[in-house]
Amino acid sequence: MQATLIDGKALAAAELAQIKREVNALEESGAPTPCLAVILVGEDPASQVYVRNKLLKCEQTGIRSHCYRLDSGVEQGELLGLLARLNADPAVHGILVQLPLPEQIDEAAVIAAIDPDKDVDGFHHENMGRLLAGDPDVLVPCTPLGCLLLLKSVLGDSLAGQHLVVVGRSNIVGKPAALLALQHHCTVTIVHSRTQDIAAVCRRADILIVAVGRARMVTEDWVKPGAVVLDVGINRVEHEGRARLVGDVDFDSVAKVAGAITPVPGGVGPMTIACLLRNTLQAYRHQRG
Repeated sequence: MQATLIDGKALAAAELAQIKREVNALEESGAPTPCLAVILVGEDPASQVYVRNKLLKCEQTGIRSHCYRLDSGVEQGELLGLLARLNADPAVHGILVQLPLPEQIDEAAVIAAIDPDKDVDGFHHENMGRLLAGDPDVLVPCTPLGCLLLLKSVLGDSLAGQHLVVVGRSNIVGKPAALLALQHHCTVTIVHSRTQDIAAVCRRADILIVAVGRARMVTEDWVKPGAVVLDVGINRVEHEGRARLVGDVDFDSVAKVAGAITPVPGGVGPMTIACLLRNTLQAYRHQRG
């Protein structure tokens, strides 16, 4: 048995093409163009790559973008002041602060300072609470939303009754992914570092979402034959003297037993960026009424 490869690049390209059509229609109607503000603090190489990719996709879809690059030694007050100005600017519809931030800055305070209606990452406590309450208009964190769209590409509307296990309990992926799955009538289990016999729990999953940040942690003996496996992890490892990207799932072994699986790279990552731009468009429409 060899798992079906879930092509996140192709699905993201289709989503971005649809967003571009919607942005073009807005421009043809004479409406203002949606605008995303991105704040990058410091020189972290991975963050620079992520921001560059996000700005590129904005350009491809016609969404306006502004990138604010701040020195790594910036004081928290200066960053909060910038956020206050962006919150008050009606021409800015989405705000994203690239994480992680330098240690002198309180990430929670920064996230809380973003206008929830412009919080296109979906990390603000108000948006997390609305997600918990099942609000259909909430701005959902981008990676879990991308996971949902990937699952629908494989299973269609057949999520109801599926046993979905999320490996990891972060506010960015694990918890919101579990909430989205519950809204689609899955039976949901979250496992984490304190879970007893974690592999046995994962083996009962029809759907496995892995987001822990540990290279190749999930191996074939963790996976139920025929299960759908989404690998959220991005880890840099040395291989034959060269750095390469691998996921939290041991792809080669798991692909022999899973029914479908996302690759790393090219799986969940592209959908995360597509969902960021989808959230920007959603935020724009909400603010425009």
